[in-house]
Amino acid sequence: MPLIRETILTTISDDGAVHIAPLGIIEDGDHWIIAPFRPSTTLANIEATGIAVVNYTDEAKIFAGCLTGRRDWPLAAVPDCRVPRLEAALSHDVLEVVSVKEDATRPRFSCRVAASGQHRPFQGMNRAKAAVLEAAILVSRLHMLPAEKIEDEIAYLKIAIDKTAGPDEEQAWYWLLEKVIDHLARVEGEG
Repeated sequence: MPLIRETILTTISDDGAVHIAPLGIIEDGDHWIIAPFRPSTTLANIEATGIAVVNYTDEAKIFAGCLTGRRDWPLAAVPDCRVPRLEAALSHDVLEVVSVKEDATRPRFSCRVAASGQHRPFQGMNRAKAAVLEAAILVSRLHMLPAEKIEDEIAYLKIAIDKTAGPDEEQAWYWLLEKVIDHLARVEGEG
């Protein structure tokens, strides 16, 4: 299995609109693979510009926010790059596309690291942050999973939230839980 880093990707359209989205990037030797699904804004922006900024952040609210319609996060300029980074990034990499493996569902952009930056220190692990990240990934796949699997995963992840969450993780969890509850209610209503 390849190494996948869960990140927040910033991309920009030809007309300058910035898009912020959670996305796991895949290690491939000296390169990173970005594989967004069709159709998506991230895909359209990378196809248009050939560049993305990978933001390495430990702020759970950003992952949860992006999956629940909250995408207005403060940005900062990146030297010699038209794509900004998240202000909250611990560090970032500017990725430039070097090749594309076309696919009808999920093309794979092989990218080289063109530039990097460090912005603030990593303050350590928190189980609640990890639980929020897993819940965010779960929310991104609600349409593919049976209700029982979703309920079981949420129950398990809630243990870490209850034991270790601070206010930011609690808020992020609440945003994601709202999305899960809405989805499960719709599924039950259809059944």
